[in-house]
Amino acid sequence: METTPRPMPRIGDKAPDFTANTTIGELTFSDWQGDDWVLLFSHPADFTPVCSTELTEFARREEGFKRRNCKLIGLSIDSIHSHLAWRENLKQILDTEINYPLIADLDTKVASQYGMIHPGESETVTVRTVFVIDPRRTIRALIYYPLNVGRNMDEIERLLDALQTSDANGIATPVDWKPGDKVIVPPPKTTADVAEREGHGEYERFDFYLNKKTL
Repeated sequence: METTPRPMPRIGDKAPDFTANTTIGELTFSDWQGDDWVLLFSHPADFTPVCSTELTEFARREEGFKRRNCKLIGLSIDSIHSHLAWRENLKQILDTEINYPLIADLDTKVASQYGMIHPGESETVTVRTVFVIDPRRTIRALIYYPLNVGRNMDEIERLLDALQTSDANGIATPVDWKPGDKVIVPPPKTTADVAEREGHGEYERFDFYLNKKTL
């Protein structure tokens, strides 16, 4: 009898809560998250080359994520013993220590909740996913990469910066935005809003619906 596949989480959904065994011990996601942002990401397998470069780069940038009030947590369908051994191996061969937790998801419970297994790509490993989860445990963004392409860490940082800047200032960010660039003023919703944008000297005005400003 076929089972109905679990719907994949979407932007705006509440991030599924879970309790899992990790390299820092058993944790319940909601308790561990606290009031921070979280990057939850999966990798296909331990002791694989692309994953090794990714996880060590996350580790090298961990302090930068902490300054953004963002925690890191990884996942693959490997045992805790494999995670611990790989962690020690990466410390030796790439001189980088993985201090953030890695979830040992042997029963695929968490991977299934988060739609990390794509049978068309592989039925036995997780694809490279990144979930950006805000302090209210709402999924704000998600990115999928195939097994043979490593992630762009600069883009992940840029995405987090854009989300946090937008939340803090009630604005949007244009294409290729980076911290320090001009931001998008929300489109007008009333005739008064249109007039306000026409008379606002601090706006870079292209048309009534497209205005930029410096924060």
